[in-house]
Amino acid sequence: MSGRVVFITGAGSGMGQLAAQRALAAGERVIAADVNVVGLDVLGDSPRLLKLPLDVTDPAAVMQAVKIAHDRFGPMDRIIHAAGIMPLGLALQQDLGLIHKIMAVNYGGLVNVSRAALPGMLARGRGEFVGFSSMAGHFPILYMAAYSASKFAVTAFTEVLFHENKGHGVRFACVCPPAVATPLLKQAVDSVWPKMFDVLPVIAPDAVLDKVDVALARGEFWVFPNVMTRVSYVLRRWAPNLAWWVVHKVEGR
Repeated sequence: MSGRVVFITGAGSGMGQLAAQRALAAGERVIAADVNVVGLDVLGDSPRLLKLPLDVTDPAAVMQAVKIAHDRFGPMDRIIHAAGIMPLGLALQQDLGLIHKIMAVNYGGLVNVSRAALPGMLARGRGEFVGFSSMAGHFPILYMAAYSASKFAVTAFTEVLFHENKGHGVRFACVCPPAVATPLLKQAVDSVWPKMFDVLPVIAPDAVLDKVDVALARGEFWVFPNVMTRVSYVLRRWAPNLAWWVVHKVEGR
């Protein structure tokens, strides 16, 4: 079989599922991994598709999944770590176990996937590693303490990975979208919906993935999918007090 080999976590819904569908449509070989096996079934069946039930918080399971993927399709050309959860709540009211789970999935999953899959890419001197962070990984707002903390960790870890392995043939991208129209947003609806989400427009998932492809082709590390995300990044970096003034003004607290 021809076509690139793409390993995708969080492929059972949202950005990961769309990335898998687009890769399959492009003739690529896809390893779709997720704890959501029902969501994986949406991808259908193909000789170019390997569906793997996977809990990214389990390092041994991630290592085994990478081995199975390699045995089936060979070396990986692109890794997309899109697995994540986003229940929201006030920092001192959100369930303590849930706070730790958010960090384990969003950040711990990234660590486990990178440790399992990146050494092979670096040894071959080629490949692409795409980590999904969020604007919440640069611009924290109320009700998102746990989620933002996990995404700040993702942002920092991916950025250091990029610089530690610069010049070794692997391209890195850290994707920082605003709210995206995927099932992940329902977790906010079911917990707390920040008013800031009504100020910053929700964008389409295809627009995010299009920007990822452009960034990788250009060798760009940061992926800010629209003008608003770039403006928000600059505002938070250079005027953090103003950024928080806006948040308090919008949320009314």
